[in-house]
Amino acid sequence: MSHTEQHDRILILDFGSQYTQLIARRIREERVFCEIHSPDRSLEWIREWAPSGIILSGGPASVYDAEVPSLDPELLTEGIPVLGICYGMQLIAHLEGATVHNGQREYGRAELTVAEPEALFAGFDRDEPTRIWCSHGDHVDRPPKGYRAMASTSTLPVAAFRAEDREIYGVQFHPEVAHTIRGEEILSNFLFEIAGCRPTWTPGAFVDEAVAAIRETAGEHHVICGLSGGVDSSVAAALVHRAIGDRLTCIFVDNGLLRKGERESVERTFRKHMGIRLIVVDAREEFLATLEGVADPEEKRRRIGNTFIRVFERTAESEGDDARFLVQGTLYPDVIESVSTGGPSVTIKTHHNVGGLPDDMKFELIEPLRELFKDEVRNVGRELGLPEDFVGRHPFPGPGLAIRLLGAVSEERLAVLREADAIYLEEIREAGLYDEIWQAFAVLLPVKSVGVMGDGRTYENVVALRAVTSRDGMTADWYPFPHDVLHRMSTRLINEVTGVNRVTYDISSKPPATIEWE
Repeated sequence: MSHTEQHDRILILDFGSQYTQLIARRIREERVFCEIHSPDRSLEWIREWAPSGIILSGGPASVYDAEVPSLDPELLTEGIPVLGICYGMQLIAHLEGATVHNGQREYGRAELTVAEPEALFAGFDRDEPTRIWCSHGDHVDRPPKGYRAMASTSTLPVAAFRAEDREIYGVQFHPEVAHTIRGEEILSNFLFEIAGCRPTWTPGAFVDEAVAAIRETAGEHHVICGLSGGVDSSVAAALVHRAIGDRLTCIFVDNGLLRKGERESVERTFRKHMGIRLIVVDAREEFLATLEGVADPEEKRRRIGNTFIRVFERTAESEGDDARFLVQGTLYPDVIESVSTGGPSVTIKTHHNVGGLPDDMKFELIEPLRELFKDEVRNVGRELGLPEDFVGRHPFPGPGLAIRLLGAVSEERLAVLREADAIYLEEIREAGLYDEIWQAFAVLLPVKSVGVMGDGRTYENVVALRAVTSRDGMTADWYPFPHDVLHRMSTRLINEVTGVNRVTYDISSKPPATIEWE
C-alpha cells in the first residue's frame, strides 16, 4: 500500500488553469492529501484511486471548443463529491444538459451574494456580500435540471450551484486565490463538511511513513545524495539519514559559485549537527575553467550542469561504497508537468543541483519529497530537527552566483558579487525582514558607471538588489523596503565592497519580469 492511501485524499483534475497548483496548495494547507492528474484518467482508474472528493479545475477552453478536455459523465453519478471551479462548473453544467453562454468576459473582483448559507457556504450569512475573484469568458445563466443556484453576483445569476440529489457543486469564481476573501472557508467546507475528509496529512505522519518507505526501498544497500546546501536536498538527506543512518553518504560539490560561507555552513550542519557522512569536493577551478568567457545564461546552465554530472559521478564512483541508490530532492511541482492537460510528458524531468542526470546512470532514484510542495518540505525539515536558518532560507538557484552575475564569469567578479550579496542579506536580517521576503539577492550588472568617491572620479560596477514577496514563486511582487533600510544597504555596499560605486533596486513584479535576472 502506498503511504498516501492511509489518508483521505482529493483528486484534482487539471483542465489547464493557471491556478491549479494553488488549489492543491490550499488543500494541503488544510492537512488533506491531494494529487493533480489529467482529466483523461479513466473512470476505472479513478475508482481504484478512491478519492474522498474530486475537484475540477478551471481552464482556458470553452466547453464548445473542438477537442476540448472533457470528463466521463458517469463520474457525476458515482457518489463521489465533486466541486467544479470556473471551467469545471461549466463542464458540469454542459454534461448535465444546461446551456453555457459565451461572450461575457469577466476578470477581477466581484461581490458574491449567498442565497443558501449551507454545505459549500456553511458559516456564511444569507444575502451578505463577500468579495470573490472571477476569471472567465463563459458562464451559466440557468442551472441544469435537478440543480439549483446557491449564490449570485450583479452579473452572474448563477455564481454557484449544487445538485439537489447528489454532492455535486460548481462555482463560477476562484476560491483558491487570495483575492477571494473567504475562499479558504469554501474549500474547507468541501473537504470536511461535504467530502468528509480527516486532516491527517501532517509533517509527523509524512516523516513516519516516508522513513518506512525508504527502508523498504533501500533494503541493506548504500545510498548517496548530491547535497547542494539548499532546503530540498538538505531535507531529503535528513529524511534518508533518519531511515538508514550511516549507509547514506552525502556529496557536496564546491563549484566556486556559492554564497559567502556556504561551504562552511553545510559542513558544520551536516557533519557536526546531524552526524551525516559528508564528502566535500573542491571543484572550483574545474567549473571556472569551463565557464571562461561564457556570457549566455543558458550556456552557463548547460556547462555547469554537465560539469556537475562529471564531478559527481567521478566522486560517487570512488567514494560511494558501491551505492545502488541516488537521493534527489524532487518536489511535487516538478512532477506535475507530467500530468498536464496536453498529455503526459515523455519523461518526468529529473532535478538535482543544476541539471538533468544522464540516461545511462547506474543509480536508481529515491525521491522522498516528490509528493510535497516547498512549504511542506520546510515543515518536514522542522519535524526532522534541521536548524531554522537552513529550513527557512530563501531559494537559491542551482547554477548559483553564475546567473546572478550577468555577463562573463570570472573569479574577480564572483568575489564582488559574493561580498555584496552577503552584506545585503545581513542588512535584511538585521532589519528583521528576512522571513517576510520570499527571495532576496544581489545581481552584478555587466555595466560600469561614473562616480565620485572622495575627490576622485570612479568608473566601477553597478549592483542591483532584488527582493520579492510570493506565496509559491509562481507570481511575485517586489518588496517595499523602508527607505532607511535601503539607505543603509546602499551605503554599506558602496563603502565596503571594492569596485562598486552604484546600487539600484529592482521594482519589477512577476509577471512580466521573472524573479531571477537570468
